[in-house]
Amino acid sequence: MPPQRVGSTDLLECEGCDGTWIEAATFQRLCADRESQSAVLQKARPDSKTLTQAGRVRYRPCPRCRKLMNRMNFGRLSGAIVDVCRGHGTFLDRGELHDVVRFILEGGLDRMRQLERDDLKEKQRRLRESQVQQARMAPTGPTPAWSHSSLHEFLTALFGRD
Repeated sequence: MPPQRVGSTDLLECEGCDGTWIEAATFQRLCADRESQSAVLQKARPDSKTLTQAGRVRYRPCPRCRKLMNRMNFGRLSGAIVDVCRGHGTFLDRGELHDVVRFILEGGLDRMRQLERDDLKEKQRRLRESQVQQARMAPTGPTPAWSHSSLHEFLTALFGRD
């Protein structure tokens, strides 16, 4: 994959599939820097989804460590399924870099953060509800201790022996 520079972003482009490899730190900077995002939009082609159109899902090995990368929906909401190696970087199919940048510029990361906050609040609400329910079901006061004679009486009544 030959190296490319788009604005201030260094990336590698695959000549065979038009995919893009971006190192982890570079991708994080791209996600935070509007100027870099603008440069990507000027260069990137918006013709994504070639993988889904073909109907195939392909797990790619990381170009650095050769382990299979995880496929994930960028920002949980973008619809751009990217291949991620946490330690090394992200591979994006043709057009997905453009999709990711548009998602960011249209406030997608803010929507994702709000969704995560809402999910967390809902989990906290369910936990409190569960704790209240458990407290209602818990016996109040001390648990009665069985005396030897009452246990003997119970077993005698149960099994009919003395």
